Amino acid sequence: MLHNHKIHCLIIDDEPMAREILKQHIAGVEALELVGTCNNAVDAISFLKEHDVDLLFLDIQMPQLSGTNFLRTLKNPPKVIFTTAYRKYAIEGFELDAVDYILKPISFERFLKAVNKVLQVKIITQQASHPKENPAEITSSFLYFRADRKMVKIFIHDILFIESLKSYIKIVTTNKTIITKYVLSTLEEMLPGRGFIRIHKSYIVAINKIDSYNNHSIQIAKHELPIGRLYKYNVEMALNASSGT
Repeated sequence: MLHNHKIHCLIIDDEPMAREILKQHIAGVEALELVGTCNNAVDAISFLKEHDVDLLFLDIQMPQLSGTNFLRTLKNPPKVIFTTAYRKYAIEGFELDAVDYILKPISFERFLKAVNKVLQVKIITQQASHPKENPAEITSSFLYFRADRKMVKIFIHDILFIESLKSYIKIVTTNKTIITKYVLSTLEEMLPGRGFIRIHKSYIVAINKIDSYNNHSIQIAKHELPIGRLYKYNVEMALNASSGT
């Protein structure tokens, strides 16, 4: 995937309703562009020969050729998000290096979590292309979240900290704050490891946004955040490493 273009998506599913739902979900995310739909894997083989595709939304159980067997025929497959009504295919899907595996019917929130995993892969690719840069400072890296009935783009380098609010999280950036339904541990996996650190069971902070700290708390802008007892050692090691001491 090139970091300066939208993610080109192809839907492969034999169910018209499933294709329509995915079309609507894709249209709701600015970073995605639908380049085609196929109602079977055989047609998809021809489509991929003639079009550039970055991401497949791939059903598993289809006539003629299953999604998993179709994927095995591809020498250099795009990123894949499996979409299926059957949980039993999950292990096989992940063995094929799928980015995610979504059970139907697909809610927009679950769709968005899968897409954010693809965007996280994009961040890692950029990091590999710019090894001397702090991954949190690659300004084109971003994730999407649903808040206030709309899609909100959050640039990674703008994040100050994230706070867990039970089944929701609060993301505080340099210019806005949003609250969205998400699990903190899920988001933690998507953030660049060298740019962020968990300081408490309820807080993740951007290391380069820390203004000051002591044994008990961290100061970011006007916010004083607690350091959890179980996290003190890792926090101290990370902050010493970042300061070169």
